[in-house]
Amino acid sequence: MADKQSHNNQNSSDEIDLGQLFQMMGKGFDRVFRSFLRLFLYLKKNVLILIGLVVLGVAIGFGLNQIVTRGMKTDVIVKPNLESKNYLYSVIDEIQSNIKAQDTSFFRSLGISLDRLKGFKVEIEPVEVKQGGKNLEDQMKYLETLQNFENTAIISDVVRTEILNNSSLNHRISFFYKDAVYGQKCAKKLMDYINSNPYFKELIHIYHENANERIKKNEAVIKQLDNLISNYSEKIGKNDNPIGEGKIFLDNEESLDMKGLFELKNNLIRDNERKRLELKEQTSTVSIINFGRPQQVQKAFFGKNIVLLPTLLVCLFFIYSVIKYLNKKASEIEVLNTERSQ
Repeated sequence: MADKQSHNNQNSSDEIDLGQLFQMMGKGFDRVFRSFLRLFLYLKKNVLILIGLVVLGVAIGFGLNQIVTRGMKTDVIVKPNLESKNYLYSVIDEIQSNIKAQDTSFFRSLGISLDRLKGFKVEIEPVEVKQGGKNLEDQMKYLETLQNFENTAIISDVVRTEILNNSSLNHRISFFYKDAVYGQKCAKKLMDYINSNPYFKELIHIYHENANERIKKNEAVIKQLDNLISNYSEKIGKNDNPIGEGKIFLDNEESLDMKGLFELKNNLIRDNERKRLELKEQTSTVSIINFGRPQQVQKAFFGKNIVLLPTLLVCLFFIYSVIKYLNKKASEIEVLNTERSQ
């Protein structure tokens, strides 16, 4: 009998706990609903103020975007020679650091007046060249074809040139300034300074000497080949000899591979053409591909983000409303405490 009564009391206790749990959940949902209702009433009450702040913020942002700072710039497209890319970026950083530090002695040595360099700035970035997948595939096939040839100095130079042409990028040096005439002069003087490095000057001098010597030797070999081909052509006209696969046999003489001689001659001619082109391109540390003319640059004072000011004004209004609400509650608590003390 006692066990039955205890079991009934436990069931009753469980029912009370569940009832309290559902009651607490109901109160929680009711508080959430009341909070959303208060928020809705708050927005409804202040909707005109919020719309006014958004319109005001957009108007102010648009007006500030019309305030622009006008300047000039010159873009110079360059190509580093003899692995001078790191030097190029280093010397640009050096120039920009001297501008920020107002290094009078540095600019005086270049013949530049520091007082007229207000707003002058130098930047550099690589010029990206977008290549289609088909062009890249064709280049890879070309290099694979070159690998099938005999490993000679000429083939090695061709492969090296192709790799360098596809791996080395051109770079854009941008000079920003306010005085169009003097800024352009400063840009030219700074480019002369960049190309005045004595180490790379010596390398270019040695490279030119080696290239010219190689061209002379190639021309001498080409001349010998012409004489050899000419002599054999005369002899073949006087003698009846069997002609093999690209070879000519003369009496008491070794066979002569005419096809190989013509290929060697053509390779030497192409090698000379490449060397002459490289001599023309690599006349300085950094080859100037294009020295641009001064162009106007316009920069918005506050940028183009018109959404920023309306958002800021609305946030400030919300903060003001929260502070006002807290101040009101604090005043009520203060009055209540005063009444209790009396």
